[in-house]
Amino acid sequence: MKYLTKKWYELCQRTGLHSGMRVHKGADIYDEALYLRLYKRKEKEFVKMQREVYDVDPRFMLEQEGCRLVPLDKFERGEEINEEDMVVYHMPLEERERIQKWIEDYNTRSPFDEKKCREEFRLHQEALKKETANKLPHDLSQQITDMRVFSLGYCTGEVLNQLKRLSKENEKKVNSVLNEYSKAQQAEPIPQIIRERFGFHDCVVTELTIGTNVVMCLDTRGGFTSFNRITFTVSEIIKQDEHIVGSTWIYDELYSTENGYEAHMLLGAGEGMPELILRCNDIIIEKSEGFS
Repeated sequence: MKYLTKKWYELCQRTGLHSGMRVHKGADIYDEALYLRLYKRKEKEFVKMQREVYDVDPRFMLEQEGCRLVPLDKFERGEEINEEDMVVYHMPLEERERIQKWIEDYNTRSPFDEKKCREEFRLHQEALKKETANKLPHDLSQQITDMRVFSLGYCTGEVLNQLKRLSKENEKKVNSVLNEYSKAQQAEPIPQIIRERFGFHDCVVTELTIGTNVVMCLDTRGGFTSFNRITFTVSEIIKQDEHIVGSTWIYDELYSTENGYEAHMLLGAGEGMPELILRCNDIIIEKSEGFS
């Protein structure tokens, strides 16, 4: 990757450091009783939220059937919408069957497990504490008296001000790189059909076959495309990290070369971020039967 690198991605994770943080007058001292009290408060909020989500009856999704929809373009332009502009929504059979399956699962679900939920909160807080410590500059983390309290969302006013300043600086750097990337990509003489289709954010790599051609198959259920098979013809691998298969597509860069294209792909796999870079003569993007 030339622009949307791992380092840039990590910087993206440091643009909202102040988000959700609140000033607490006791955050400047180490107080076990305070920590336990705040922990219980946050744990209670978490359990309540999870219980509410658990109790959402999926039958409400069937109410979409027969709804009258208005044209988005007219709505956005503020134009008058007439009766003939209205469209009645008829739910596809596949969607209805999927909702019916969710309803069946809802009807047969086991009782809400509060103990399990509390354990999930504990594990989440442990992971958040480590993640938070890694995100903050050393001099700032040294100003935090109790990282456990900080991970629960509480800090001193001075620390919060520093978090806001740091987040703003990081956001400025992130946007600067993003603008450079956008200009560089727009300048590339990429055919429109490839430019439109070569976007697989949040899709999962299910198969990678390397030969004269490199073929990648994707599970697109979490993404924003229905194209699930990419063939890079007459390919040359420039860089291939481990754990490509099973990882999630995050960002990509595409460049024109004398003989075809150079494709850069940054993926996410657990705590790692594998990268795949290759050159090829052509890129064929299609829908393949047997894949999501």
